[in-house]
Amino acid sequence: MYLDPKVSRSVKVLVVGHFAVGKTTYIGSVSEIEPLQTEEEITEASVGFDDLSETPDKTTTTVAMDFGRLTLSDDLVLYIFGTPGQERFKQMWEGLSRGALGALVLVDPERLEETFPILDLVEAFGLPYVVGVNTFDGRTQFPLSEVCEALNLSDETPVIDCDVRDQDSSMEALITLVKHLLSSLG
Repeated sequence: MYLDPKVSRSVKVLVVGHFAVGKTTYIGSVSEIEPLQTEEEITEASVGFDDLSETPDKTTTTVAMDFGRLTLSDDLVLYIFGTPGQERFKQMWEGLSRGALGALVLVDPERLEETFPILDLVEAFGLPYVVGVNTFDGRTQFPLSEVCEALNLSDETPVIDCDVRDQDSSMEALITLVKHLLSSLG
């Protein structure tokens, strides 16, 4: 990882979510550097492990992590780590969560049941989090209040619509996370 000697502070956050929710795309949309991506072709070995029924056009998957960087000020840099979404990679979460201040949890509102194990991990690691409801073309959009209720989120958990393909929308989710982290620290 490149560390700039002029930067006096760095902050680590995670982008998490279930398989095929848009984590890699999200990091690519906000990173000021070419993101590190560990995407590999989906092969027959994933049969029985990865459910592609909702994402039949998906041909690659993250097998380790994604990494991006965003300079917030002259002396503050945000390091953004994306976790793999499959259950078989959850052991990577422990290492990636060390030193993280919080997480952006991306969800697909049509596959909310896949979010519960992700929320359990985020909460087990004691990370404050924000939920970003990803927008998918041609999919039903649900009111955020319904998503909150379905996920049984506390009133203190910020929830925001997010189109991970759109830099402005992705940045708004990141700003919401940073504000939430600042308020939870203060």
